[in-house]
Amino acid sequence: MRRIVLAVAASTVTVSLGAGCGVLDADSGQASEETPAKGNDITVGLLLPETENSRYDKFDYPIIRNKVESLTNGQGEVDYANAGADAAKQARQLQQMIDEKVDVLLLDAVDAHAIASGVKKAKDAGIPVIAYDRLAEGPIDAYISFDNELVGEVQGRSLLEALGGDVDTSAKIVMMNGSVTDPNAAQFKEGALSELNGKVTIAQSFDTKDWKPENAKANMARAIESIGKDNIAGVYSANDGMAGGVIEALEAAGVTKLPPITGQDAELDAVQRIVSGEQYMSVYKSYLKEAETAAEMAVARVQGHDIQFDSFTRDRVDSPTNKDVPAQLVSVVALTRANIKSTVVADGIYKLTDICTAKFEDDCVALGLK
Repeated sequence: MRRIVLAVAASTVTVSLGAGCGVLDADSGQASEETPAKGNDITVGLLLPETENSRYDKFDYPIIRNKVESLTNGQGEVDYANAGADAAKQARQLQQMIDEKVDVLLLDAVDAHAIASGVKKAKDAGIPVIAYDRLAEGPIDAYISFDNELVGEVQGRSLLEALGGDVDTSAKIVMMNGSVTDPNAAQFKEGALSELNGKVTIAQSFDTKDWKPENAKANMARAIESIGKDNIAGVYSANDGMAGGVIEALEAAGVTKLPPITGQDAELDAVQRIVSGEQYMSVYKSYLKEAETAAEMAVARVQGHDIQFDSFTRDRVDSPTNKDVPAQLVSVVALTRANIKSTVVADGIYKLTDICTAKFEDDCVALGLK
């Protein structure tokens, strides 16, 4: 259920998280003294879902680690584990963190449903759990992610724009959706379909196991065989890794003029494919904002700074098991050839030298990126 107002999230009040400081109540405007439940010597357990997407090790973990250290004068630490897309492994990792008595958990679930019992165990042990990036089931304390339906809408609109304003409703589209164990995938799909339904023909649609590019490649090969390589007008790919698999399948089938293909996550390979024209777009999400806010939420929650915590979670979402979960949903941007410099480069995600390697030098020059 979509029950958020993005403008509210955008106006989140910035407050100090220093222990024992006077803070401003965002609702009353009155200063309030708080005594933290814990000091700065806290341990944040961070459970991330997989390594196929480079963002988790490259962005999320180091950003969260650095922010926790900053907020705790270098005394706080992050206990990090990545499940490698294995839900059973993540359950063991969660249990180990419970046994080690971490102070708070940031959980990006491999399987949002399967992890619910582990969330309850953490809650029973007195450990707050904040769902990170994916809405885990069970008694979570809060949720921070991007506006996932908006991600799908942006992807769907971008695909239609690439096809042109007078696209025929008979134009055949392949949908390469994410894993059924990830609730975000269903929201991406729902958002995309809200834009695509009635405007194009969804000729084939796949739910891609574990989000793996090789599975997307195999799915795309089946779609090509069924539809015909010259009859595919465009491909909705829910993320960049799968977009790479889709492109490999199309090229293996002898397609020389690729149809527009969407993506998500602004991975470096995808940005370079956008520069070269192989991939039409990606969705740029500010991992810095998401990850830093998650760290702030975790520290505020465990230190007992309820006013700050509430200021970060003014949205509300429903999971299959819990209603009115406090949340913050971060907005997103369509990344195309036109705005690479003003998004991923301006935000310091990549340098021009990262993007414009020798292979892409001519394309970068043509786009004014050199």
